[in-house]
Amino acid sequence: MITVDWETYVQLLALVQNSIIAAAVLGILGGLIGVFVMQRDMAFAVHGISELSFAGAAAALLLGLNVVAGSLVGSLAAAALIGLLGARARDRNSIIGVLMPFGLGLGILFLALYPGRSGNKFGLLTGQIISVDIPQLGLLITISVLVLLVLIVVWRPLTFDSLDPEVAHARGVPGRPLSFIFMVLLGLAVAVSVQVIGALLVLALLVTPAAAALRVSSSPVLVPVLSMVFGFVSAVGGILLAIGGSLPISPYITTISFAIYVVCRIVGSRRLSATSRRTLVAT
Repeated sequence: MITVDWETYVQLLALVQNSIIAAAVLGILGGLIGVFVMQRDMAFAVHGISELSFAGAAAALLLGLNVVAGSLVGSLAAAALIGLLGARARDRNSIIGVLMPFGLGLGILFLALYPGRSGNKFGLLTGQIISVDIPQLGLLITISVLVLLVLIVVWRPLTFDSLDPEVAHARGVPGRPLSFIFMVLLGLAVAVSVQVIGALLVLALLVTPAAAALRVSSSPVLVPVLSMVFGFVSAVGGILLAIGGSLPISPYITTISFAIYVVCRIVGSRRLSATSRRTLVAT
């Protein structure tokens, strides 16, 4: 719901330009890494890492330290544990199931002990519009670029290992090291995303855009491109709507992301039905 006039909206827009840049970067990063999350069936892992990221951020908030740094520590610890101990899907899911309540419980404990403003507590869980300063933006962009560069380097073997791990292993692709590298990259992506969307709703940037793209295409080129576009539109569109309203940022981002997914699912279903009809006619 828009609660400000156009002139005020433009003024607010200028005040949160760093946040908009951050959202754009995170939307692109989340869309790209989300493709591998879907291919490797690790949506549950994103949520597990986000809980430890939340715990780390809450601990940093309590101690008066850098919240982004605390979020990074929590995310990387969770990613390392899952990557080292969860080689098989069953082991991975059980580890994530143990880490999630532990991380959430720690985070809630730290927030309960925090004597500061309640808005800071709420923001860690659901996201908030903040005036991102230049150092914070620089750190976020640096981490995002690092993740993107490493993804580009390991793109081909990681794609091979994600789509057909048994054949990839037979061809000499180092599946376990690749899996650990990907978990670290995912931990970094989750940590920086938590600052915009919050720990509880980070899936909207790291899973939903890729899930939507996979509904309308199977092209190894088009899917990542669509996923990045969907992530960008969701993140930036959410901020542009939220700065004129009175609600937290996360409902806007999640609503846009979900709407894109629903449209892509409808389009994909219609394309599948049309293909099936053409196949029946041909036979």
